[in-house]
Amino acid sequence: MFKEFKEFAMRGSVVDMAVGIVIGVAFGAIVTSLVADVLMPPIGMLLGKVDFSSLGIPLSDTVKISYGKFINAIISFLIVAFALYMVIRAMNRMKKKAETAPAAPTTKDCPFCATAVPIKAVRCPNCTSEIK
Repeated sequence: MFKEFKEFAMRGSVVDMAVGIVIGVAFGAIVTSLVADVLMPPIGMLLGKVDFSSLGIPLSDTVKISYGKFINAIISFLIVAFALYMVIRAMNRMKKKAETAPAAPTTKDCPFCATAVPIKAVRCPNCTSEIK
């Protein structure tokens, strides 16, 4: 069982997925800090010195609905989604360029009988004519 698990865990796709998740979590932390510490303070200042992270509706002395943190989370999500969109868009463009390159022909037509023959053939296998 341990051997099977090791084979599963060391597959390229599993390792790639793990690396992607770790990088995604780190990127998410960077974006969260960007929103909370860099973007929202100037926006709050422009809106009358509002601290978005402290905005909320108090339900009792100890409980409040923190919609300001929710606004920060929405902005973080939009930034991450846009960054992901840009990466996927760039990957799709590179993929299209690779797919549009025409493949070299592997056959040619015999001028006498119009049968497809390999490019390197010097004689047609169908009519036995010499091909130049």
